[in-house]
Amino acid sequence: MTRHGKNCTAGAVYTYHEKKKDTAASGYGTQRVRLGRDAVKDFDCCCLSLQPCRDPVVTPQGFLYEREAIVGYLLHRKTQIQRQSKLFQRQQRRREQQQRGRGGPEGEGPSAAAGPAPPGPLPSFWIPSLTPEAAAEEPQKPDPVLRCPMSGRRLRLRDLVRVRWVPAQRGLSRAELLARGEGQRYVCAVTGDALSNGTACAVLRPSGSVVTLDCVERLIRKDMRDPLTGDPLSDSDIIVLQRGGTGFAGAGTCLEAKKSRPVMQA
Repeated sequence: MTRHGKNCTAGAVYTYHEKKKDTAASGYGTQRVRLGRDAVKDFDCCCLSLQPCRDPVVTPQGFLYEREAIVGYLLHRKTQIQRQSKLFQRQQRRREQQQRGRGGPEGEGPSAAAGPAPPGPLPSFWIPSLTPEAAAEEPQKPDPVLRCPMSGRRLRLRDLVRVRWVPAQRGLSRAELLARGEGQRYVCAVTGDALSNGTACAVLRPSGSVVTLDCVERLIRKDMRDPLTGDPLSDSDIIVLQRGGTGFAGAGTCLEAKKSRPVMQA
């Protein structure tokens, strides 16, 4: 049996550790990293800022956001779409002018009357967009629909539902509440069970209250009414809250980061 050492190269077995080390050093192959608990956000944190929400809202797909963060994101995307649309329309008008100029008699088009085109920027080998081989980027037609940054579904401001947490202990300030560990900050609005990443939760649209899915199945689905307001409920009014995961595979969330790199083929 071969002796194993830190830099042993006489072994007949190519171990998993050696293969993983060589893959990371070579720059080839797909790298996979298992995310730990430190890389998972808490259930009451915003999906954009990753900080505990002061004014939480939830989308119909169950993603939690700070109202200020998601409204600012949607306004920024709207401005960006308008700017990209203007660039695309300008490019389309330029193409139409070029096609009309090529369609006229030889030597009588607008380009011939206007004389030679003004010189463009000089090529530069230090700026990637100005190298001689670089082609000019043409603006593409943007998607006019505002979408959720997490789910990619269409999102409007009126689709956001305000979330109302029930603190585990009344009378605590926000700083004292956040100083508590996960599972000790908020409880189910009906049963009083502790809420955490390990607890499946849902938001009731009429009241915005957060309850556990166990409470939904055992109590709420019997008469399909909001127990806090008495309003009738439909299936779309029960929004399952997306959790960040617990760090264990049994949480049902994908906790593996994957990076695809070039592969060497024999």
